[in-house]
This record gives sequence, structure tokens and C-alpha cells, in this order.
Amino acid sequence: MLFPRMHLPLHIFEPRYRAMVSEAMARDQRIGMIQPSGPGEPPPLYSIGCMGRIAEIEALEDGRFNIILAGESRFRVARELEVPTMFRQVEAELIDAGDEGAAVLAPIERAALEDEAKAFADALGYAVEWDAVATLDDETLVHAIAQIAPFDVASKQALLEADSLPERSELTIQLMQFFRRGESQGSNRLQ
Repeated sequence: MLFPRMHLPLHIFEPRYRAMVSEAMARDQRIGMIQPSGPGEPPPLYSIGCMGRIAEIEALEDGRFNIILAGESRFRVARELEVPTMFRQVEAELIDAGDEGAAVLAPIERAALEDEAKAFADALGYAVEWDAVATLDDETLVHAIAQIAPFDVASKQALLEADSLPERSELTIQLMQFFRRGESQGSNRLQ
């Protein structure tokens, strides 16, 4: 899942997504990333996704691509379009375009997020350069945790849909606590 101001490396091999990348490169290098909300053919989509710009691309000889998608803005789907392309297209409204870096957390919110992130990383055995983390702005920190943490798709979707950075930060803390408790209970059962 892609979050604003984050980078996501992707290996594009399915024909429909290869066509989408080719078309995006011929236009404005932007694609929308959105998750299916359930089963079906085609599956229904969540109403909120993230628009990204193809920041780097490596075209492989067999038509596949390696890309790095740079998250720019969340979007809300207005409607799905009927198109002849192999890939799905929607009409969407950008939610927070141009807001990058504008949202901040209160110092106590930032401290709570960092404290829980440290406990979470320790519980999962992650090595983190905390001095570098301290230099991140609030939005980058919240979105980096949301994108990197091993939360399920529904949890990450809830983070993407949260209306404000403080709400997203609080939900991130709750998810880390919940996941950490589950991990510790799972390890206790194994003993």
C-alpha cells in the first residue's frame, strides 16, 4: 500500500499493469493505487487510495518494469469509468494535494508515537537507527510506520482513510500495541 510522501518499489509483470505503466509514462507519470475491498471479478474497490508518480523506472527486455512509485496525495473515488483499457480507471478527487509537510503532531503525540514505535521495533526484533528517525517530520514518520509495519490490508486501509495526521498517528499507536500484544501472546503459546 502506498502513502503520501513515501516510496514504494514495485515489480510490474502482469500485462494489464504493464499497459498501465506504459500509458502513465506517455502522459504524466502518475497512477492511482487502490486496494480491492472484497472478492469478485472485478473486485470492488475501497473508496480511498493514493496517487503516486513514477519516480524511477527500469524497463526490462521482456516488457516488465521495475518502478519506484512516489506517493503524492490521497484520493477519493467518485466513480469507476467504463474504459477499453486492460486496467481499471476511476474519476477521483484529490483529498490532500499540496498539504505535504503541513500537518504536525503535538509534542506529546510525537513522543507517544516514538515510544510505541521503539517498543514495537524491539518486540519484532527490528534494528532501527533512532537518531535518523528523530530527524523525520511528523507526517513522514507516521506514513513510514504505516507503510512498513506488517499490518494487514484492512488496518493499512484504515490508516490511509484517517482524516488527519493526529488521527492517523493515534491509530498507528493502537495498531502497534495490538500487534505487539498478539506477537507476545503467540510467542507465549509456543513455549
